Amino acid sequence: MDKPRVVLGVSGGIAAYKACELLRRLTESGHDVRVVPTASALRFVGAATWAALSGNPVSTEVWDEVHEVPHVRIGQQADLVVVAPATADTLARAAHGLADDLLTNTLLTARCPVVFAPAMHTEMWEHPATRENVATLRRRGAVVLEPAVGRLTGADTGKGRLPEPAEIFEVCRRVLARGVREPDLAGRHVVVSAGGTREPLDPVRFLGNRSSGKQGYALARTAVARGARVTLIAANTALPDPAGADVVRVETALQLREAVLKAAADADAVVMAAAVADFRPASYATGKIKKKDDQEPEPLALVRNPDILAEMSADRARPGQVIVGFAAETDDVLANGRRKLARKGCDLLVVNEVGEHRTFGAEENEAVVLAADGGETPVPHGPKEALAETVWDLVAARLG
Repeated sequence: MDKPRVVLGVSGGIAAYKACELLRRLTESGHDVRVVPTASALRFVGAATWAALSGNPVSTEVWDEVHEVPHVRIGQQADLVVVAPATADTLARAAHGLADDLLTNTLLTARCPVVFAPAMHTEMWEHPATRENVATLRRRGAVVLEPAVGRLTGADTGKGRLPEPAEIFEVCRRVLARGVREPDLAGRHVVVSAGGTREPLDPVRFLGNRSSGKQGYALARTAVARGARVTLIAANTALPDPAGADVVRVETALQLREAVLKAAADADAVVMAAAVADFRPASYATGKIKKKDDQEPEPLALVRNPDILAEMSADRARPGQVIVGFAAETDDVLANGRRKLARKGCDLLVVNEVGEHRTFGAEENEAVVLAADGGETPVPHGPKEALAETVWDLVAARLG
């Protein structure tokens, strides 16, 4: 079979060196990559590097190899175009349909999915001109990732950092797998919770659970690849931030409730994949609870945490908002799941069987998605991203 053909556009920002890692991941995973750097990008990384890493000649000018019409053919033949980094200048030229170099010509002739991974200073990203250009590109069907937050050029820190190449690669892989030019969640804001909450007992101990956050992160990555603006509420995870998602970190159930309610105010869909503690200690010991010789510990008094899923389902932030819950069960899985769906009032409930060595922390999952209208969608054992795709398929259908 022919290798998927990827065009890697590189524009002139200091983050151009990180595109080398993205290129390596693409080529080593079986993609045929053609690098199209701008003239400014070549000031940061030379053509010889791109040629050596891709195994293909590097096209830099419209006038190179004119007999092959590169300004038309490269875009026409691509299965995916990804621009990383995408500077403010490149986003502006792409949004306005300019064709003054080989990369912008390629973008105009491409009929495949296009992904932009912006990188620039915070002030440039937040400028109204850039925001308008990004909105234009998204309306046309491009996937424009949200930049990461972190160290920028010099001593500056803020939003505008290029997402990690490994995470950009995950977005590219998912976009290629779908093979759809028009992302079905474009223009939508979705909120995903992930991980497991922790309820502190004292400064060193907490009540927690075994959730790793991997299913929630798969949901976030998949939604990004389908064009959504994603807010990820992450509870005690050790996973890298998904490219293109705004990540809000929390610890306790009360913190998660506050963050989800705030993010959901303008969300089209909320997927509660986090394992939220049902109870928390009635009191918090400001000092470490000491073990006393020949004495049994005092009983631990617990109080209920708010039922965030039921609360959101009963009082939706906007009309038509789709609410999805998760139910981790250990016995009578479907029967308990149906009762929980009715009790919570959400639109969809993902029900799966969990245990010490099952689901939690694993790369695979198996579930049944129950719908309030009586529908039932089984998802066989497989990668967690497969379950994520099914969930977003069902959400997208309800969003119309």
